[in-house]
Amino acid sequence: MDAFKLMIVTAAGVEEAERIARKVVEKRLAGCVNIIPKIRSIYRWQGKVEEDREAMLLIKTDAKHLPKLKKRIKKMHSYDVPEILVFDIDDGDDDYLKWLKSSLHL
Repeated sequence: MDAFKLMIVTAAGVEEAERIARKVVEKRLAGCVNIIPKIRSIYRWQGKVEEDREAMLLIKTDAKHLPKLKKRIKKMHSYDVPEILVFDIDDGDDDYLKWLKSSLHL
């Protein structure tokens, strides 16, 4: 099985999330990106507890594309330190994973 990955990224809002999602899919760095609007984040930043409304991206990719994907997101993102978390996809529907693979490779 290929080493498929799920990346979670938060963005300042839906507009930024859509811009990032469209670019990484166009560049074949991701096969699919789901955008979850209007999440509420509470976090510590520079010694203070902050609270913001954000959008979350669920990005499906593979291990081969991770370095370029991370670099592209950091380049496009408005945050100094964007949240980029990567999880292994241990299993999934065979047809979906075949489609994902074909979406990433020419």
